[in-house]
Amino acid sequence: MDTFKAHLDKFITVSEEEYASIFSFFQVVHVRKKENLMLEGDVCTCKYFVLEGCLRKFFVNEKGVEQTTEFAIENWWIADTFAYEKQIKSSFNIQSVENSRILAIDFQSHELLLEKHPIMERYFRMVYQTAYAAAEKRIRYIYEMTKEEYYVHFSTLYPWFIQRIPQYLIASFLGFTPEYLSEIRAKLRS
Repeated sequence: MDTFKAHLDKFITVSEEEYASIFSFFQVVHVRKKENLMLEGDVCTCKYFVLEGCLRKFFVNEKGVEQTTEFAIENWWIADTFAYEKQIKSSFNIQSVENSRILAIDFQSHELLLEKHPIMERYFRMVYQTAYAAAEKRIRYIYEMTKEEYYVHFSTLYPWFIQRIPQYLIASFLGFTPEYLSEIRAKLRS
């Protein structure tokens, strides 16, 4: 079964005919590892659904250090949601971590999709609610856990990230330096 159709089926019910129409609003895009889909300062014109691979959202802080704020692997969405919804310049970058195959939908196509298939409003609402709940949990973990506990929790919850994403990007996401993450990992191994 198609990856995107299976994901839709978790939230809504659409016929094969409806799905064909829904899918026609998207573009399948192949991106190479480290290819940028959006740069800070660009208007966020698209949101992306990962079919295969991994993307990340990040910004460059005042010290010139990249700070990863989000990853998206298979069946996850990624965008600068605020900039996308407002059609304004983004303060983030979106880049492929691995060679990836993704679905992209631009803002105008998204609006037309929602007009033609109102059930997709429910789908996107449920996706946003899930993402918002995950963001709330992440904020709580940052405040409540030590850095070591946060790494252990993350690696337990998402073991596939630890295996497939470079450690310096994991460190960036967790708010650590790569050296500090190495220290934590060494400590946990001993």
